[in-house]
Amino acid sequence: MRESAFALAVGGFTFLITVIWGDPFITILRRLGAGKQVRAEIADVHNAKIGTPTMGGLLIVIPVLIVTVGLNVVNFIVPNLTGRSILVPLAVLVYYGGLGALDDWEGIKGTRAVGEGLSARLKFAAQVVGALGTALVLMYGLDIHSVAIPGVAFKFDLGLLYLPIAVFVIVGFSNAVNLTDGLDGLAGIIAASIFAAYGVVALLQGQVYLMQFCFTMVGACFAFLWFNAHPAQLFMGDTGSLALGACIGTVALMTGQWLLLPLIAVIPVAETFSVMIQVLYFQTTKRLYGEGRRIFKRTPLHHHFELKGWSEMQIVQRFWLVEILASIVGVALALL
Repeated sequence: MRESAFALAVGGFTFLITVIWGDPFITILRRLGAGKQVRAEIADVHNAKIGTPTMGGLLIVIPVLIVTVGLNVVNFIVPNLTGRSILVPLAVLVYYGGLGALDDWEGIKGTRAVGEGLSARLKFAAQVVGALGTALVLMYGLDIHSVAIPGVAFKFDLGLLYLPIAVFVIVGFSNAVNLTDGLDGLAGIIAASIFAAYGVVALLQGQVYLMQFCFTMVGACFAFLWFNAHPAQLFMGDTGSLALGACIGTVALMTGQWLLLPLIAVIPVAETFSVMIQVLYFQTTKRLYGEGRRIFKRTPLHHHFELKGWSEMQIVQRFWLVEILASIVGVALALL
């Protein structure tokens, strides 16, 4: 229980220091001209958001980096305060945060079309490289190469098959959270809920240091939401969404309970599948009938409900309710 109390305290401390420097950070972004550019296809409903500071993911990445590294430094003085293993998800957070920051900056100041960042191929290649490096560290550095199945008392060793699976999980969820980031408060509250769920899973497994990292992430996400709540003063951009998604995938892999990730992270998964279904259906009907047809009014899924008349706050709150329930069920299955 002492470890749980410490993890919650670290999350609270992270929230506090992040909120304190939030306003100065937003001021810096405004002076740098880091205003959001809205893509043409969604300008009809989000035109009012043009110019709102983006790259707000730094408001999550930097405090988590400071707190986690600080605790590891103090660990040399007070042994067992934190564990070196949490440097793995931290490295993932920083790497994908850096990639997202480059993408955001290119979208703001670059020569490509309005709102367009790095080329899709370059960004995807960088994601795969980061995921492969992480998978190798997990397998050969931390000796993690198995999967847990709910109701089964032992984990199944996947051998070398673990590497492509880990790469898929990290890259897949990096992009899934990126697709989820489209409404004020949505990606932040969903990510916080997922990290909280996996924090509980880590506690159940006795991975107290991973639990500590998860609740540090929860504190930082909550602090970001302080400024991202509707109407948002700040957007996370790819700086935050790519980093949060990849970090979620890494944490899930470290617990071995990544089979539960599609359930615990049901909203990012639904957002991703809505895009995949829309594209597949459009291309298929175009070949069959000469004209592409759509299942959803617009994707990702939150835009579909926008065009159906739901308010931004209704969508965020209802998606969050679904996410909380799914997380509760996921943790329950992890208990089996």
